[in-house]
Amino acid sequence: MSYGYSLLRRFAPLLSLIALFSLNACAGLFGLGGDSWQEEVLLHDGNKLVVDRSVERGGPHEIGQKPAYTKQTLAFTHPATGERVVWEDKATPDLGNSNFLPMALDIYQGKIYLVANPMGCLAYNKWGRPNPPYVIFRYDGKTWVRIPLHELPPETKTPNLIVSSPDTQVESLRKRFVDSEAIKRLNAGFRQPEYKAILREALSKERLEQMCEERVLYNGYWIIPNDPIARSMIDQREKQDKQ
Repeated sequence: MSYGYSLLRRFAPLLSLIALFSLNACAGLFGLGGDSWQEEVLLHDGNKLVVDRSVERGGPHEIGQKPAYTKQTLAFTHPATGERVVWEDKATPDLGNSNFLPMALDIYQGKIYLVANPMGCLAYNKWGRPNPPYVIFRYDGKTWVRIPLHELPPETKTPNLIVSSPDTQVESLRKRFVDSEAIKRLNAGFRQPEYKAILREALSKERLEQMCEERVLYNGYWIIPNDPIARSMIDQREKQDKQ
C-alpha cells in the first residue's frame, strides 16, 4: 500500500465532512433548502394534536436574508378516524412564493378547520382582502375548501400554530418538537390584535390600508386599481415583446 493511499484513507472521514459542509453551504447560497419539525397543537376542547410541519425555501433573495417559502405542508392523524390529513401550500406564478401563514388548526364535531393569514400584501390582495385578514379552510374528507368566517366555530379563538417564520423560530429553539406552551410563548410577542386572537369583527379601513395598499393583477403585474398609465405601459411592453 502506497503512502499516499494510506494517507487518503486516514483522512477520508474529514474529507467527507468538508464535502458535506460545502454542499450545505452551496445549497444556502443558491436559495435551496427545507426543514421539518413537529408542533403540539392545543385544540379548543383541551385535547392536543401532534402536527408534522415542513417548509421549503427558494428563489432570489436579498443578501443576509432567507429565500421565500416555496412549499409548506401540515400533516396529522385525525384522532377519531385515524385518517392522515395533509394541507399543502405551494408557490404560485402570480406571487412567486407560497400564499399563506397557517395560524390555527382546530377540530369541532369531527370537522377540521384551518385559519391562515395571507403571506404579504400581494397574497392579501389575491385572496380578496378579507376583513378580518384570514383565509379559512375546512376539510371535507377529500379536499380543503375555503369557507367564510361565520362558518368557523366560535370555539376557535386563539392561534395555536407557530405563526411567523416558523422554521426560523424552531431553529432558534434548537429542538424538533415544540410543545403547546412554547407555541403560546412564541405567539405572545405579537402586538397586532389579529395575531393575538382570531378576530370576529372587521378592522377599520384605515388599518387595512396601513397594512396593505390595494392592488389588482393585470397581465401578470400587480398595479393600483384603475391606473390607466400602468395599464398602458404594460400593454406597450407586451406589444414590443411580440414584435
